Amino acid sequence: MRAIQIIEDEHRSLAAVLHGLLYLVREIHVRGEPPDFELLGAMLNYIEAFPERFHHPKEDAYLFRKLRERDPSAGTLLDQLEAQHVEGRHLIQGLKDSLARCEHENGNVGDFAQRAAEFASFHWDHMQREETEVMPRSRLHLTAQDWKEIDAAFADNDDPLLGADARDSFRQLFRRIVNLAPPPLGVGPAR
Repeated sequence: MRAIQIIEDEHRSLAAVLHGLLYLVREIHVRGEPPDFELLGAMLNYIEAFPERFHHPKEDAYLFRKLRERDPSAGTLLDQLEAQHVEGRHLIQGLKDSLARCEHENGNVGDFAQRAAEFASFHWDHMQREETEVMPRSRLHLTAQDWKEIDAAFADNDDPLLGADARDSFRQLFRRIVNLAPPPLGVGPAR
């Protein structure tokens, strides 16, 4: 069941970026900090590239597919989560568009702040359902052979959608975010 640990670790990485995004938006509103569009853009790139193009497709193709086979009563739950994967792609695009408008409108972050809060809440709820509903069912219903296939898919760094060493590129992007972000989020220059 190595895949469960990988999924939970990936959820923690995404949660850290979402917390950082909300922290930066709050600093812009509360302290009047100028928006750091490079950092905000890097965060959105991570959010778009990692879960939407890499993490969610593997959940759908491997974990959810096998659970649907072994536990037909999970069908409605899995349908909802797969629909949220699609909805997440639309929400992140709206967030990216809002950031672009914010940059062109001299830092007016109202719409971006609202969308960021909604997106973070959406993803936290989604991850919580996976961890509290899908994972227990998976542990109960999936076979050792199912886990072998699922574990191999999640452990594989050579993702066909993204090319070789995809996981390394996401680690580098995450490091970039940490290096750009000011304390207490990262190790970048203090504001």
